[in-house]
Parts: sequence; C-alpha cells; structure tokens
Amino acid sequence: MELVAPEATYPLRQRVLRPHQRVTEVRVPGEDGRDAAHIAAVDANGDVVGTAVLVREMCPLLPERNLAWRLRGMATDERWRGRGVGGLLLRRVVQHVAAHGGGLLWCHARLPAQAFYGRAGFVPVGEPWEEPQIGPHVAMLREVAPAEPVEAPIDVPGPAE
Repeated sequence: MELVAPEATYPLRQRVLRPHQRVTEVRVPGEDGRDAAHIAAVDANGDVVGTAVLVREMCPLLPERNLAWRLRGMATDERWRGRGVGGLLLRRVVQHVAAHGGGLLWCHARLPAQAFYGRAGFVPVGEPWEEPQIGPHVAMLREVAPAEPVEAPIDVPGPAE
C-alpha cells in the first residue's frame, strides 16, 4: 500500500465505480485538498489494483463533528477481488486517519459492500437510497482513535574512551 497521486487512481475508479463516466470525470470534491490521501495497492508491474481516497469532509449526519474523514473511491480490480486487497486498503485507511488525529470516518457504501465495511467496524446509519446510475447506497460510520505517538529513538552515547 502506498500513497499515490490522485491521477493514478482515476482509471481503476472509473472502470469499477463509474463506468458511465469518462476517466476525467471521476474526480470528487476535496480530493485535491491538503489533507486528502490517495492510497493504492500496486501489483508487481506497478499497476494500481486497489484504491481508496480520503478527504476531510463534514458528515451531514453528524454536522457537530468537525474532525471527520470521508472515504471515497474505494475500488478493487475485478481480477484481484477475494485476495484481501480491499481489507488491506481499508486497514491502511484507518491507520492513516489514526495517524492524523483519528476521529469520525464515514462513507456512502454500496449495499453489496455493507458487510465488508461492517467487518471493519463501520455501522450503517439511516435508510438506504438509490444513487442514480450507480445503485443503492447506505451511510456508514466508525470512530477511529488517534494513534499513540511514537517516540523518537534515544541515542545512547558509547562508552567513554
């Protein structure tokens, strides 16, 4: 898993999530923001086979929560499904949020992926709805604790000569 430029994720996101759009149309609001992160699983050939996008965005279901992260653009190449790529991506997403102070992590999950997100600690909130040209979705949330600070190693001086 690695952080990549947004453009590296567009072809996979278009193919898997939004085949009705052109590659240049899959960009979402906030993904060019200072706090945005594009996480990718890359195969041995350097091809992006899984992706997740994190943006800072208030959750409309909990507007009082000012420290919120939205997960978007979560996709795994069809040939790589069932191999744990999605789970590893989601774990890396949670690690990223934790390393940046933790807080509320939310998404609009496609209904067929609801159990996947549920296994990662997300809970559905509200009723499902139909997203035009994409399909049924449900809002899902989870809390992420801030990561424990890692102390810098202490240089121990060698013996006096």
